[in-house]
Amino acid sequence: MALSDYVAAAATVLRRRPGDILPMYLLGSAIPAIVRVVPFFAIAIAYAFLATTGRLASIRGDLAALESPPDPSADPEAFEAWANGLEPIVDQLLAPPLVALAAVAAVLSFLLFVGLTAVVAAGQLSTCYSRLQDNRGLLAGLDGARRYWLRFLGLFVLEFVCWAVVLTGVGIVTALAAGAASVASGSVAATLPVVLLAGLVTVVVLLAIRAVFAFAPVAVVVDDAGVFGSLRNTLGFIRAQPGGAVFYYLVALVAVVALSTVTGLLSLVDVVTVGSLLSALVVFPALDLLKTAVYCGYRERLAPPTPPERSLREQLRDGLRRGWNDMLSFVRSTPGLHALVVVLALVGFGAGWVAADPFAGTFQASITARLDGWLPPAMAAELFGNNWLVALTTAYAGLAFAIPAIVSLLFNGVFLGIYARLEVDPLELAAFVVPHGIFEIPAILVASALGVSVGATAWRTWRGRATRADLADALERAFWVLVGIGIVLAVAAFIEGFVSPYYYRLFL
Repeated sequence: MALSDYVAAAATVLRRRPGDILPMYLLGSAIPAIVRVVPFFAIAIAYAFLATTGRLASIRGDLAALESPPDPSADPEAFEAWANGLEPIVDQLLAPPLVALAAVAAVLSFLLFVGLTAVVAAGQLSTCYSRLQDNRGLLAGLDGARRYWLRFLGLFVLEFVCWAVVLTGVGIVTALAAGAASVASGSVAATLPVVLLAGLVTVVVLLAIRAVFAFAPVAVVVDDAGVFGSLRNTLGFIRAQPGGAVFYYLVALVAVVALSTVTGLLSLVDVVTVGSLLSALVVFPALDLLKTAVYCGYRERLAPPTPPERSLREQLRDGLRRGWNDMLSFVRSTPGLHALVVVLALVGFGAGWVAADPFAGTFQASITARLDGWLPPAMAAELFGNNWLVALTTAYAGLAFAIPAIVSLLFNGVFLGIYARLEVDPLELAAFVVPHGIFEIPAILVASALGVSVGATAWRTWRGRATRADLADALERAFWVLVGIGIVLAVAAFIEGFVSPYYYRLFL
């Protein structure tokens, strides 16, 4: 097959039914939201420990005795004296049980992150393979995640071991060779060629390892191969189809460089979340589809769906309309769920307000200070990207039996409660928030309710009361509901970027 056929197959799959593939990549973005449940629970346990041992009251007393922190640049000595007042607080927080709890939470978080990455990666490539055969993607992704995740984990560990062995071996050889060259020549400058050569060799070997392991997960899914069998099959593929392999490597390199360039340029104006959205919605699924299509062509198993007849503009318009309608339908059909979400949000807000009350006056927040250097177009883009990413991750993190969605809702409520209690001028904060908050806050609450709904379906599936097809339907429906939520958040971001910073001052 021609290389253009692989590109066309990947593009067709993305356009034909995006809701049947992109949820798997949004699940990848939601992994951190699932993992952070562990440190959140650790914080709750630590808080209970501090409260029951009397340490919390002592910390509150020490903080209440502190004045507002002085400007470190204006008066370094005063700031140092203020910082020394924090030492008793730090000593309370470094109690052995709390240190042990932090260590356990860190280890569990790392293991959970690695395990979930393997599960989601297996689901993603299984989804790609199924869609390239014109079959249901998410259903195959759920099956593949359960079937192949241990093999993917084995590949991850094996690649890490290979990198570690290469780096360690090259480091030892380089040190010995550089030492010998220095002794023989009597000059340290003689070690420079040795170090440069070692660096070149290291880069080449590591790139070769990455090139092989890039296609090994695809071989696991397409060939149903094991860890070492997938590596053998990948080597056979590269020997038989070097053009296809090199084509993918070049496309991946260009895509990564382009994404890094765009992300770097946007970061210059403090827009940092757009890159994450582009990665999850475009770059990663397109690259996975391309390499799966190339390997399927090698195995003669490529049968993508027919290209859509509508133009890209028509698809975008229809997709936005469907997202809006599905969001409204979801809200109308789940009033009780949304009432529960509102109650949880208020509970979190109240808890944050009460927790911050002893520190009011010691630590202060100011909306005016936050608006310093405000650039409306950049801030509107960043606010939309950040809020939609929060909505996406909250909804799909709910797949873990709704726990991460509830934890995220409570955490955001606590954060807002703390921020509101510490605000130096609450009326000013309220005036700023109202214009965009009437859109943004309900949108985030709907995303939280969506996460709980997805989690409930996952729980019923796990208990055998629903099928994996039901779960796949829930994930696809969530995608379109999130499109509708994105429309609302875009309106909120525009208002917050261009209206709120200037409107609220007129009424104070």
